[in-house]
Amino acid sequence: MTSAPHHSTAPPAVTANEQPRYPLRLRLRPKALTTGYVDGAWWPRSRDLAAELPALLAVLAVRLGETPRVSYNLTEWDTAPRQIAARGVRVRLSGFWSRPPHTVDVVAGDRRHLTLLLVPPDTEPSAAHRAMMCAAQRENADTVEILLHDSVTDESTVDAVEAGSACIPEQTTRGVG
Repeated sequence: MTSAPHHSTAPPAVTANEQPRYPLRLRLRPKALTTGYVDGAWWPRSRDLAAELPALLAVLAVRLGETPRVSYNLTEWDTAPRQIAARGVRVRLSGFWSRPPHTVDVVAGDRRHLTLLLVPPDTEPSAAHRAMMCAAQRENADTVEILLHDSVTDESTVDAVEAGSACIPEQTTRGVG
């Protein structure tokens, strides 16, 4: 007995085969047991999730393997399809209004996942760099709000100390001897 072919009612997946023209802006914590809110940071170049994800997933495949699902906050991105094809794998994109802002969860086939701080694309480069470096520190336990706030304020050292931040921004360590 043979079964009839299955016809999906879902829209076709977007396929992204173009190689990125710029290096990926990603920092991950060292691979080890850690605590905290994020496992690293990603600074995409645009708010087009379907265009930005393939390069991210290609790099994360080294750590996670196949990643069939990505969860994100709907307010952070332009309209995205429900799925894309990246490196021959269908990736389901799950957008939620209730998902924590400024984060992206990348979920592997074996259910391991990484939660990444999402640095907004229009962030000033030195502030984005500080946020990414702090998020990737092994001992970092700062919230997403603290990581982004500390990176964009001029008085980040005072704010970091008052908020209990474990990450001391780069500019405060210069000249200390």
